[in-house]
Amino acid sequence: MIELENLSKTFKIKDGLVKALVDVSLSINEGERYGVIGYSGAGKSTLVRCINFLEMPDSGSVTIDGKRMEIENGVLYSLKNGEKKKMSEKELNKMRSSIGMIFQHFNLLDRSTVFENIAYPLKYTGKSKKEISDKVFNLLELVGLVDKANAYPSQLSGGQKQRVAIARALANDPKILLSDEATSALDPDATESIIKLLKDLNKKLGITVVLITHEMSVIKSFCERVAVMEDGKVVEEGRVQEIFASPQAPITKRFVSSTSSLSKIKDLIKADSPLIKPQEGESDLYKLVFDTKVNSPVISEVSRKFDVDFNIILANVEVVADATIGAMIVKIRGEESAIKAALDFLKESNIRIEEVPGV
Repeated sequence: MIELENLSKTFKIKDGLVKALVDVSLSINEGERYGVIGYSGAGKSTLVRCINFLEMPDSGSVTIDGKRMEIENGVLYSLKNGEKKKMSEKELNKMRSSIGMIFQHFNLLDRSTVFENIAYPLKYTGKSKKEISDKVFNLLELVGLVDKANAYPSQLSGGQKQRVAIARALANDPKILLSDEATSALDPDATESIIKLLKDLNKKLGITVVLITHEMSVIKSFCERVAVMEDGKVVEEGRVQEIFASPQAPITKRFVSSTSSLSKIKDLIKADSPLIKPQEGESDLYKLVFDTKVNSPVISEVSRKFDVDFNIILANVEVVADATIGAMIVKIRGEESAIKAALDFLKESNIRIEEVPGV
């Protein structure tokens, strides 16, 4: 559905040049819930704005629904039957109409009612007043705000404003919805509500959602696949469950640990806590990671089979993209040979084992 190839974008600023995107390539499937995460300045917002050309890349190509567009020296060309042609503003606007977008700060018209805000993109489409009214009320029903049609943005909560923005973004029946930090200005309850709404819309409409965020908790609860960005580059990409279960890049590990109680082990190590010191007959600390392939009480089984005891220091269970991933930090008590045999058995049972450094 969306294919980005070798996208690059450099901004000129007072002090020199900033490389916002460096040779970025991604594939996003039709109807997918796809996330892009990174810290401030990673290039994620620039990336999403390059999909609908609110920001023009310097070079690379964007393919949407089979239509390939190439950028050379900041100039946009369409590619059809091997022939390259500079895209007109009219062609660009037509392409943009298939893409809706929502923003962190809603971008609503303060002096217009909810109805008028949603109707605004339909103003010059040639639709009759009745057609526009029917469309707006269908959208209001979809986002659960029929009773707010005549209200003004100042009378709405943050979550309600974002629902209006979502309805407006859907006015032209787009195939793609881009979300640029759309939950960042919301409280946790409103964030959860908007995530649920976007999931429902993805399911009901089959719309592809590309979500930009700096919050791993949002990725965890919404996305099927995710790209992790740093310094304008994609440093890791894959299914969300796999990224959470086995992060590879240092920045990805930081994001994953930010949602896990296991990160408290660093505080225990720093404080030289007696909890983490191996006692006589105990092993060093190990981190055990259980993914969706583990569906049996394997810890109990190992304890009985090898006559070892597990001292659980910290444990964490995450629901990631509708799948459960668990992890714990443990010390194991028993004979040295039994501990080794127990660890080998755990590995064979699809449990990932890592030694915890610094103890």
